[in-house]
Amino acid sequence: MSLAQLHYTSAPQGPDGPDGPDGPDGPGSRFTAVTPGIPRSLLNEAEPLLGYEPPRDAPEHPGAAELAAFPQAFSHTLLSDGTRLLARAVRTGANGGGPAGSHTHAVLLPGDAGLPGGGLPISAWNSSRWASAAPAGGSPAQLEALPPSGLLGREALVGFAASRGPWLPGFLASLRELTEEAPGPRDADRAARIVLVERDSADVALWIALACAVLPRDRADLLTFTTYTRRPRDARQRIVGVLPGDAPEPDGFDHRCRVHDCTAPVPAERTSTDIWAGIAARVWLGRAPELFAEAAALPGGVFSPGALAVVALCADLAPGPDGRTAAAGWAQTHARALGEARLHRLVEAFQAGAEDRTAAEFAALTRLFTALPEDLGQRLAAGLAPELRAGVADSGPGITRPVELLRVADVLGVDCTDLLPGLARRLARSLLADPEAADTPGLLSVLEEHFELRTALLGALDALAAEDPPAAVRLLGRTSLALTGVQALPHLRMCAGAPWTPAAGGGDGLAALHAALRACGVSPFTDPLVLRTAVRLVWDGGAPTSGEARRLLSETGSDAHRAAGTWRTLVRAALDTPAGTAPTDTGVDDADAAALAHDLLRCFPDELEPRVRGALLLLEFAGEIGAGRAGPPWTERVLALRAEAEPVEPAVLARVFGTLTRRLLSEERPEGELYALIHCGEPELLTAYATAAQEERVRDRLRTAPAYAADCFIAWSSLPGANRAWDRTRTSLLDKVLRPAVRALSEEDTASVERCLERAGLHRAEEFRAWNRPGALSRLSRRFGGLGRPR
Repeated sequence: MSLAQLHYTSAPQGPDGPDGPDGPDGPGSRFTAVTPGIPRSLLNEAEPLLGYEPPRDAPEHPGAAELAAFPQAFSHTLLSDGTRLLARAVRTGANGGGPAGSHTHAVLLPGDAGLPGGGLPISAWNSSRWASAAPAGGSPAQLEALPPSGLLGREALVGFAASRGPWLPGFLASLRELTEEAPGPRDADRAARIVLVERDSADVALWIALACAVLPRDRADLLTFTTYTRRPRDARQRIVGVLPGDAPEPDGFDHRCRVHDCTAPVPAERTSTDIWAGIAARVWLGRAPELFAEAAALPGGVFSPGALAVVALCADLAPGPDGRTAAAGWAQTHARALGEARLHRLVEAFQAGAEDRTAAEFAALTRLFTALPEDLGQRLAAGLAPELRAGVADSGPGITRPVELLRVADVLGVDCTDLLPGLARRLARSLLADPEAADTPGLLSVLEEHFELRTALLGALDALAAEDPPAAVRLLGRTSLALTGVQALPHLRMCAGAPWTPAAGGGDGLAALHAALRACGVSPFTDPLVLRTAVRLVWDGGAPTSGEARRLLSETGSDAHRAAGTWRTLVRAALDTPAGTAPTDTGVDDADAAALAHDLLRCFPDELEPRVRGALLLLEFAGEIGAGRAGPPWTERVLALRAEAEPVEPAVLARVFGTLTRRLLSEERPEGELYALIHCGEPELLTAYATAAQEERVRDRLRTAPAYAADCFIAWSSLPGANRAWDRTRTSLLDKVLRPAVRALSEEDTASVERCLERAGLHRAEEFRAWNRPGALSRLSRRFGGLGRPR
């Protein structure tokens, strides 16, 4: 069969004008030879496709070397009647030094027949039978075939694929999309197209040959293309080659061009959503293009990722984790189509270890296991067992993968019983750190299905709850993790019942503690650690009051607190409970604090460090002072104990100084204690004394008890100049506390004060009268030797 031919030339005009009508490329563009019998309508449709537009920076008068560098426009186009136009356009030189022209040689192929000899259109690239000039005499010679040049052979394609590896997945994904779209000839202008940016049109031809090797023969035969054009948006072919300067930019209005610029920097590696394209790229890089035809013969269609991945695995190629997942899914449905030998080979491929195996792949392998004959299923399970056990035992971050692998191991019959305690501990730590991760259907399903894991997990959570009860409270409050079963789980059960705040027991912390211990179901005498958990849940990192702590110690005993470590909480209760402002509103609390200090010193003699012991001794001694049981010296003893307990908690110091100074303001203070206070010169103690003297209790007695007013006058006017701190204190007390009280007394009460002072010594009464006269303060100050001067 002789191929119908067309020769089309764009050349400079001769001296006698053009030899024929002008074509679309301007003056001199014309058909120079046409096989007889080709309809005029077909020539009119073909003519716009035969022109050649040189590159934008091409020389107008190229030399021989420059002509050889011009791109070739080798194209295959589908015409409206189903005929196919296969053409090669090249740049040609000029005679007589004029501007260069071009020549296009084309053949027409019937829509239902390919090239003679069965070659694909792309195989005719650079065939020796293509002409670069019009035939002599204007009549084409017979053309029986277009034998391939051999430039697009297998080795050339696999070498080219290796050089374009980063661009392969994207190109193949675009090829699949275009092939599945498959528009007719009338839709060619609106169809999407692949635009390949290369510096050499021969590389575009290699891309096209690579695409044809992937496609089934019937689709490859109909694939339209051009290796070079200046106007890719207007091209009628599906694969279009351009030089770098002609690449279109995506503009938001035209999504038809899928541009792959192989002259740009290598694209960053990224995970493709097109699994088939990723596997196909691996096949090319594995130098095994024959696998495409093998996969196409399997069920599922040409672009089935599972079928392609199966043949790749059987050929010892690695299709990646997505590919293996697709292969397992495909084989589950089409195992019989593989045959016994290839199915055995596939199972062997899956048995091989894979560091990048995903949870999705394991799930697919689980489904495949259920579809395999028993012997192959057991072989698959045995091969995967080491990998599954390693995954379940993996101590890396995250809990999803080990749990999912445990489910797979259960289905495949891989025993992981010995790994459950470690998995449960890791799972428990992860859940406490991220409670939201627990409330997932996958995890809850595994716990429902796997009794041993659920038991181990709850046990591990209970142990961790004893260390961090608030974290367990958060976990149980945000998940549906039920505590059903026969396990004791005392710490978890307490955490599940939280909050155990004192408010829940009517404001009584002990009542809340008792409720928490009842919920746990275990006695603190049996397991002292439940006492620690209950204390932390009830007081939430704080401490009970002194009274609550004393009762708690009495009820439970020291051994349980020692074992649980809660004795430290009792110490905090004693040392951190704030002191009140007056004996009337703190008497009970002060007594409880002192009594608690006494009990702690008695119960935990070996546990208390020296500083804490000193602070508790301070509290105990303050209690003895307040109860009237302490013998002198008071002030000296308090200051000595304070030195041993430094740094003393502010609450302890306030309680002790408050108790001591209130007793020093009483009329029953031991002889000499007031002078010890004065001479110590301790600013904080003297400040506490002044503060206690300004309490309403003292002011009431000054106004109602003349003897007490006389006693205070004697105390506060004593030893002027003893030290600067005492002078400041006594001056303030005389002026701001005693003077307002005395001025408010009746004449009779004032006389009573003077009589009391006369009994203490006549000079005392005289000093009082002088001090009490209006305007007498300055004279009295001079008489007392000058207030405020240091001794």
